[in-house]
Amino acid sequence: MLKGVNRVLLGLFGLGLFALGGGVLLGGLDLQRHWGFDVPGWWPFRGPGDVVLGTEGRTRWREEGWWWPTVIAVLAVLLALLLWWLFAQRRHRLGQVLVDSEDGAAARLDGRTLEDAIEEEAQALDGVSRAHVRLTGRRTAPAARVRLLLEPHADPEWILGQLSRETLAHARDSAGLDRLPSKVRLREARHRADRVA
Repeated sequence: MLKGVNRVLLGLFGLGLFALGGGVLLGGLDLQRHWGFDVPGWWPFRGPGDVVLGTEGRTRWREEGWWWPTVIAVLAVLLALLLWWLFAQRRHRLGQVLVDSEDGAAARLDGRTLEDAIEEEAQALDGVSRAHVRLTGRRTAPAARVRLLLEPHADPEWILGQLSRETLAHARDSAGLDRLPSKVRLREARHRADRVA
């Protein structure tokens, strides 16, 4: 759902900027005179001499007592909405996974426990220096994000195969999940070069 909201908001924001930019460009380049068409009466930018916000528009309500509190309140609300949207982009850690217990009731499995189990099993693989797992998604359809730090001698293809066939399969089966989609990031551990005398 977050992806859909993001796309709609970014689309509307982009459309608004495109319309505003097109209107300013239309007036700034005096295209209506060059191309021989008229703009509506309410159109604010009629020629190169027009400005986006004139002196009257900038100073109209400055002396009113409600003007500055309203401006500050609107900007504060806008800032709060933008911060909320920014923090909503982060994928939150999944606190619980709902497991079908086959008796009609769903059991709850602690998400951190499942993450720890996957981390321990992944870290036990030959060539893995460190593992970090985060569960995301919905409680009924979790997904795993796995980051592995590989030792210099590690075979990435073998490690990915073992992780997929064993580690993640064990987690999926033990939690009673039909599927556990995963994204895996591999990074090689830096090490100092050995000196040869």
